Amino acid sequence: MIVEDDEVISSILKKHLSKWNYEIYVAENFENILDDFIQQQPILVLLDISLPFYNGYHWCQEIRKISEVPVIFISSMNENMNIVMAMNMGADDFISKPFDLNVITAKIQALLRRTYSFTKQYQLLTYKDLTLNLLNATISYQDIVIDLTKNELKILQLLFEKAETFVSREEMMMELWQTEQFVDDNTLSVNVNRLRKKLEIFTISSLIQTKKGIGYQLYYEESI
Repeated sequence: MIVEDDEVISSILKKHLSKWNYEIYVAENFENILDDFIQQQPILVLLDISLPFYNGYHWCQEIRKISEVPVIFISSMNENMNIVMAMNMGADDFISKPFDLNVITAKIQALLRRTYSFTKQYQLLTYKDLTLNLLNATISYQDIVIDLTKNELKILQLLFEKAETFVSREEMMMELWQTEQFVDDNTLSVNVNRLRKKLEIFTISSLIQTKKGIGYQLYYEESI
């Protein structure tokens, strides 16, 4: 995800990072970056200090209230005070403008490796013919493999660990966002429905089942 007021720099970064097979989303609703953040569920945020309406410090602090996603500031305001302020607001790194595209790519790759390396061991969870790979964030069924976002992986990990048992919405929200109080209840539904849509390629009917007032469970009947 790129949050940036300079359209030229945004375009250059998007074009460059797309070559590395990163899916890039450039925010446009600067009045409420958090809405875009919750909807997009990025695995990393690039954030400038100088933005319309509210500065990058504000949005970094708001993101930190609901997520530990890595945040990198990219700014020409590179005085020591600004760098310290960014780190105090929860940033993981600070890159000064002008920047080298190879350097920013290397920093992004290193930060993603540190953040999403769950373990050096190959971790698999299985349920019937389904396999959830915690190391590379994929789910597979027969010969089909699907890439998962960070939140999709968390949802499925909970469901796999408690397969055929209902997981409450409250427990799932705590796992995803560390609290259920600040997140609109519809946000979890959006995440689950998006995941259901992605899993339709498996042609398994009602893989993630819902019980109103209780929660979700992973269940399906194997064909005979």
